[in-house]
Amino acid sequence: METREWKMEQQRLERVSDEIEQQLTKAEQNFDQAHAETYAVETNYGANTSINTIEEDDAMETNAEIQQQRNIVARVTETEQIMQNMVTTLHNLKASPYFGRVDIVEDGEAESLYIGLASLQDENGEFLINDWRAPISGVYYNGALGEVTYPTPLGDQVAKLTKKRQFKITGRTIENMFDTDVTIGDEMLQTVLGEQNDQKMHNIVATIQQEQNQIIRDTESDLMVVQGVAGSGKTSAILQRIAFLLFHARENLNSDQIVLFSPNRLFSSYISDVLPSLGERNMRQVTMSEFLTARLQGLTVQTLFNQYEQDQGPSQAIRQRLQQALESADLVTALQEYLIQLTSDQIVFTDIYFQGEKWFKANDFKNYYDRLPTAYPVVERIGMTRKHFLEKLQAQIETEQQADWVLDALNQLNDHEYQRLLDEDVDVLNEADVDMDETIKHVATAYLNEVFQPIDDALYNTQFVDVYQQFADFLTYLGHLQYAEIDEKWWITKAQRFLYQLEQHQIDYEDAVPVLLLRDLMTGSGTNQFMQYVFVDEMQDYAMLQMLYLKHAFPNAKFTLLGDAEQALFRPIQTPEALMDEYAAAFQVKKQRLIKLTKSYRSTQPIMNFAKALLPDGAQIEAFQRDGNQPRLITTTLENEAHILAEVIQQLQETQKTIAILTKTQAQAETVSAYLEAQAIQHQLLDADDRTRTENILVMPIYLAKGLEFDAVIGYDVSETNYPGEASRGLLYTLASRAMHELVLISVGDVTPLIWQVADTLQIET
Repeated sequence: METREWKMEQQRLERVSDEIEQQLTKAEQNFDQAHAETYAVETNYGANTSINTIEEDDAMETNAEIQQQRNIVARVTETEQIMQNMVTTLHNLKASPYFGRVDIVEDGEAESLYIGLASLQDENGEFLINDWRAPISGVYYNGALGEVTYPTPLGDQVAKLTKKRQFKITGRTIENMFDTDVTIGDEMLQTVLGEQNDQKMHNIVATIQQEQNQIIRDTESDLMVVQGVAGSGKTSAILQRIAFLLFHARENLNSDQIVLFSPNRLFSSYISDVLPSLGERNMRQVTMSEFLTARLQGLTVQTLFNQYEQDQGPSQAIRQRLQQALESADLVTALQEYLIQLTSDQIVFTDIYFQGEKWFKANDFKNYYDRLPTAYPVVERIGMTRKHFLEKLQAQIETEQQADWVLDALNQLNDHEYQRLLDEDVDVLNEADVDMDETIKHVATAYLNEVFQPIDDALYNTQFVDVYQQFADFLTYLGHLQYAEIDEKWWITKAQRFLYQLEQHQIDYEDAVPVLLLRDLMTGSGTNQFMQYVFVDEMQDYAMLQMLYLKHAFPNAKFTLLGDAEQALFRPIQTPEALMDEYAAAFQVKKQRLIKLTKSYRSTQPIMNFAKALLPDGAQIEAFQRDGNQPRLITTTLENEAHILAEVIQQLQETQKTIAILTKTQAQAETVSAYLEAQAIQHQLLDADDRTRTENILVMPIYLAKGLEFDAVIGYDVSETNYPGEASRGLLYTLASRAMHELVLISVGDVTPLIWQVADTLQIET
């Protein structure tokens, strides 16, 4: 690009950088002031709310002071948070003010717009930088030169796009810039993708492609399924979609109303910095096992990975058939039919205890349930039973208000405890005609509600039904039916295993969702009306029943499901269209959308050529044009494998930063770790419980590498023994597609035929 143009852009960048630094200095001063004010208010909170309950007027004054101080604390805390967010945003802009420019002509007027991570206005209100999420910024990602449209509150606006320019800026310096047309330029992608991988996922909004932008800016779809090949940027696009949604619906949506189901804890850590770098607070992140464990309080749910490892053992044919039956969407119908035929004698009622004594007995619940009309379904009769005993508990609380033991307990309260109980009902106590007797009554009620809270919780959560024993009965019921054409003895064995696991406070992965569905269908509970968006990564690893449960658990949420059918390590592979049809039928939504990303950006072309060749339909994957070395295949012996591993690691360390040694199982990862330990090679052995990466050399099973990428990957033992048949294609494809720059495969003994079939894509060594 000509020197004059470059100089003009550099001068503008310096003016914008000056403005950022001036605003940052002022913002930091405002933040320091807000922080000092918050500290002062919180420090004085106790001193400003002294308790005086002797006289009626004093009690009312105390309550007014409490309310006033709470409002002050909330206001100064909010101000401090706003100032902190502004400082963070300006720091991000200072590091790289903007990355794009579009020139448009609208209503005869020409205008240049610069696109960055956040908006920046000068003192006159002129936009120096436009937020990448703003409607007009969509032109940068979607528009080809010529006529373009962008959304406005009054409808689509038409403009003429005359220039699209891309920058690579560090601080106050333009390192690279060029003009492009339809898509984001390959030159910038080459630069970004050629960089080495660090410990955290990159924020790459500058390189969003048109197809990714469709995912990010969709606000209409109730169900979006994103099928993206490995390295297509689907995870990055989804995180940017979350940032866009939070920006787009700022008044009606906050990050607590979004949950992302991650494939593992390591992945959650890997993406943890992306949203903050885009100026948003992180949404909730959870693995499916963590979510289920939280809902099954007191039980540890087996992880998908533990289940996979267990299935690698001796013949598990019956177990896998039972597992498939319990994970099928058809099980919902079986549960519903089970509840229809359930009699009161078959419902497992249980006692509710308080302080070691039976407060309500199982027979109390059964006798009341029996008195209800049998025309009502089980869920309604259980609900009516719950309501009756909650009212009975409230009546007991009202009876106890004037009891001597309660008045004695109130007299023992200190000022802090009394204030806390007043806070529970402070609005009532602000009424002008409240007298001291009424105050004592309210405090007594608050105290008793707190004392009897465990009983209230037990009733509200329908703990008078033993759902675990009920589920064992359901498994026996399936046995009588020989459900899924499985002999009754195996269902009885499954029920026995379930009860044994229960004694150990554990539950098999495939049992968790059916237990929760049984509980919810019986009690009418288990739904979260607050959540607005649910994102599920690696959707191909979820059973349909699990997806249906998530839809049941979050009935008001819009769902975005993303994955890669070719990386189905735990389920049969399905086409994207078949998955879309299945989910659309199951979710029964009005607006659905399937988006396929077929271009891979992560790996060099030689690595992707090998990965594609492993797949029957790999030809549809388009590899980004980035040169590199051919993947290497080394055959060795059991006696020599440790030496070969060390040698390959040493070679890769000369040019690459992060190196992952990927194994098929956790046991193999531990073997590799022992080899490296014996040779004093510093590394980190990862398992499903790990959340952070602390070393540049990592050892882990393939399934923990889902969604991650590394500068170099060593595939450990790609032998025929370890990867024997067609079911291994997904594993090998996933392994290969984790590598950005270098891939080395080591086979202990004869290489699997799956790799020999594509030997022409490899550099073969012995």
